[in-house]
Amino acid sequence: MDALIPQVKQLAEKADESTRRQLIDQLHELAYSLESSDDTMQRLTYRQLEIVMIRVGEDLKVFELLASSESPLTVEKLSKETGAAPTLLGRILRYLASMKLIKETGKDQYTSTNITKTLAVEGNKAGVYHQFNLVGPMWADLPNYLSNHEYRDMTDSNDTCWHSANKTDEHIFSWVGRHPEVAANFGKWMAQYMQGQKIWLDTFPIDKEVGSWKPKNGEDVLLVDVGGNIGPLLDALKAKIAGIEGRVILQEPPKDSNLRSGQDQPHKPDTAAAKPAVETTVHDMHTPQPVKNAKFYYIRSVFHDFPDDKCRSILGNIVPAMGEDSVILIDEKIFPDSNVNWKMAQIDISMMACFASIERTEAMWGTLLDSVGLKAVRKYLYQPEFYDGVLVVERK
Repeated sequence: MDALIPQVKQLAEKADESTRRQLIDQLHELAYSLESSDDTMQRLTYRQLEIVMIRVGEDLKVFELLASSESPLTVEKLSKETGAAPTLLGRILRYLASMKLIKETGKDQYTSTNITKTLAVEGNKAGVYHQFNLVGPMWADLPNYLSNHEYRDMTDSNDTCWHSANKTDEHIFSWVGRHPEVAANFGKWMAQYMQGQKIWLDTFPIDKEVGSWKPKNGEDVLLVDVGGNIGPLLDALKAKIAGIEGRVILQEPPKDSNLRSGQDQPHKPDTAAAKPAVETTVHDMHTPQPVKNAKFYYIRSVFHDFPDDKCRSILGNIVPAMGEDSVILIDEKIFPDSNVNWKMAQIDISMMACFASIERTEAMWGTLLDSVGLKAVRKYLYQPEFYDGVLVVERK
């Protein structure tokens, strides 16, 4: 055993991202295969406690305190810093250490680990609050919801675990819009989540896709961002289209609307105004598309927030506006037919519980598009491990 662990660490240090993920999965499988029945039941039946105690640790700023200290801190020191009773705090820290979230270095003494430092980051802390406060109650409601609905597919965005868990008829987007602190947590978490990740423009060959298209006059549009969900990607888009003629328009959803995407990241007006300028306007995606004959109608992370009927409405309002050279660019997850990884599988279940929506496979995308007279003609994957890609969609 003493020889095995260094070998695994050495392998991990030299591994690329794909190999690193495979190594983690294989080590998890190995650990699970070694469990006794009691090990398995203890791990599974107490799993909910982990996020509960992480939330407590975030409330007390334990992770921030340990991460910012160059040496271990005592329970007494942490008690003075947090205001928590020493005995209570000792029990909390003991649990966190047992779950490898922090490290116990001696009696009543703790230090940080890589996981501690991750949980100390503001954006990740916001993610803990978002998942625990907003999403957690919906997960808890899911078994009763499914039973009460006789395990039928969830397809009604006005009848979800959000509604039953919170005993409300209000749509989740509308509610979040009235609670800026909730929206802020999600915004911070998504900004953190996107750091270091690839975006569609890293792979999408925009010059090739533009091809011979050129504006015939000053009114012709190169790209319409339908839904406005492009915020932090705006600079990258402007860099890519520099030198390509044609207007670019961002269509933000109406404020206080049930149409705002769960990943909505509004743009900064000064960034949009800088050359090459991007026009901004407001548009309800479920009404006819007012911009005609654009080369690209780009939609990012919108469809996974809605069941098929709402997606058909959005697409159906774009189709009549399309010209002969127009295509729709759908920037979404494209799930494989099998062996979906755990990170993405849990996102799909979350989308179901929150919105009665779904992360679609390529076949599901084909069926959805066909129902409104469209077809996908090309696919560009830019983050295969997350199944993120762009479908180039034409009229049939």
